Amino acid sequence: MSLQDDDAEGRWKPGLRVEAAVRTALDLIFPPQSLDAGPLPQSPGFSAEAWSRISFIDGPLCDGCGTPFEYDQGKGVRCADCLAKPRAFARARAACLYDDASRGPILQLKHADRTDLAPLFARWLSRAARDLLAEAEAIAPVPLHPSRLLGRRYNQAAEIARPLSRLAGVAYLPDALVRLRATGTQGGKSGSGRRRNVAAAFGVPARRASQVAGKRVLLIDDVMTTGATLEGCSRALLAAGAACVDVAVIARVKESANRSI
Repeated sequence: MSLQDDDAEGRWKPGLRVEAAVRTALDLIFPPQSLDAGPLPQSPGFSAEAWSRISFIDGPLCDGCGTPFEYDQGKGVRCADCLAKPRAFARARAACLYDDASRGPILQLKHADRTDLAPLFARWLSRAARDLLAEAEAIAPVPLHPSRLLGRRYNQAAEIARPLSRLAGVAYLPDALVRLRATGTQGGKSGSGRRRNVAAAFGVPARRASQVAGKRVLLIDDVMTTGATLEGCSRALLAAGAACVDVAVIARVKESANRSI
C-alpha cells in the first residue's frame, strides 16, 4: 500500500524523490521486513493483514480537532465541541484512530525502543496532514521532561517529527519547546485532570523565541486523547509569538473518553 508524498499541487518535492530512490535501492539489497513480524511486505511497513486492521482517517472530518464525521458535511466544517470551545491550536489531523489495532505499534514506539517505526509513522502523517504541511513553516515535537527523557533515552514525538520535516522540507525545531516541570502520566485522568496536570508545564526558552515568532508551527505528538497536552504546548508557542499552531498525531481517540496510553 503506497502513500502519496506529493505537495498540495501534486508535484513531488525534491527531498521525497531522493528518499524514494534511496529506499528503492536499499530494497534491492535488503528485502523489506514486516515491522509487525508478519509475512514479508512488498515495501517497508506493516504486513497486509496488519494494514487491514488499522482504521485510517481518510474520510470527512472536523476541520478543527480532526475527529472523523460519519458523512461529508462540507469543507471547513467543525464539530459541536470545537464550535462551543475553540482550542489554542487551529487545526488537528490524525493518521488513524487509536484502537486495539493501532495501540500496539504506538506503544512499542513509545515504550519498547521501536524507533524503527518512527519513519513509517512520519509517512502516515505526510499524507494525513498534507494540508497542514503545505502551510507549515516549522515543525516542533511535544517535549519530554529531562528526567523522563533520561529514562526513556528518546522522545517518541521527536523521532516522528525529524523524518517528517525531511519528507516535507519544513524546518525542524527540536528544542523550541521545553517541559518546565515533570508531570505525572496523563493515563487514567479525566479531561479536567489532564488539563490541570499540564497547566503551565510548557514554555519556549527565550533563546528560541525568534525561531517561532511569526511562524506557522506544526506540533507533533503520538496520540491525541482530550488534547490537553497539545493545548498546553500550543499556548506556549502562541505566547512566544507563533502566528498559528496546527497539530498532527499518529492516532486520536474517536471520542474524548478516558483511555490509558
